[in-house]
Amino acid sequence: MPSAGSPFRTGGAVIWGRAVASKSHDAIVYTHPSMTDPLAEFSSKELRKLRSMKNPYGVQKFLDDALYHLADTAWSPRRVLAEQTAHCTEGAIFAAAALRANGYPPLLLDLEADHDTDHVLAIFRQHGCWGAVAKSNYAGCRWREPVHRTLRELALTYFNGYFNLRRERTLRRYSLPVNLKRFDRQHWMTTGQPVWFIVYYLFEIKHYPLITPAMAKTLHRLDDRLFQAECVGKAHKSSPKSGSNR
Repeated sequence: MPSAGSPFRTGGAVIWGRAVASKSHDAIVYTHPSMTDPLAEFSSKELRKLRSMKNPYGVQKFLDDALYHLADTAWSPRRVLAEQTAHCTEGAIFAAAALRANGYPPLLLDLEADHDTDHVLAIFRQHGCWGAVAKSNYAGCRWREPVHRTLRELALTYFNGYFNLRRERTLRRYSLPVNLKRFDRQHWMTTGQPVWFIVYYLFEIKHYPLITPAMAKTLHRLDDRLFQAECVGKAHKSSPKSGSNR
């Protein structure tokens, strides 16, 4: 029998793990320690840092202090923790992992826009109401207090300040929560590889409308005052496109 942490073969494949006896007398099931506790994939130093955030607002403060970067990357939470920089999607995935380290389920909610980039939130529930942690290049698309009774109610709070560079209000749809534990076997929290598989999954899931087509036709563009307020602290590309790098 292999020792803990040593490789062994099953069906011709080499697997790293330790042996755990099953209830069946004729089989032994081998599992890696991180499959029973995914947080064990983090080092003790990384876990201390994540747990020092203590609660959702502590996670938000970490993201607010981290630089917003505009690279086309899909870093894991481990990489974000090391680099202390992230964009919207990386920030939400990081926040889900940090929330998990502090006792919350690792949940994402995707906001889908027309003629604009999507936005991703890490969501949590307190006292029966929903709140959100988020990284954004825009002032109003970040933290939400846990006072929203439904996810639709939470999503709608992002509507007024969700716009593209033509100042059109672009938010149209929201998803149901995605529990990232479904990706534990892909080591989404600590992998050194891009986590595009999470991004692609968010593209594929069902989204629900926030407004009707008739409402969309009568929306007004942002006035200059709100546009300038939302852009405070914004990171810029050298050649901006119509998308807003949410």
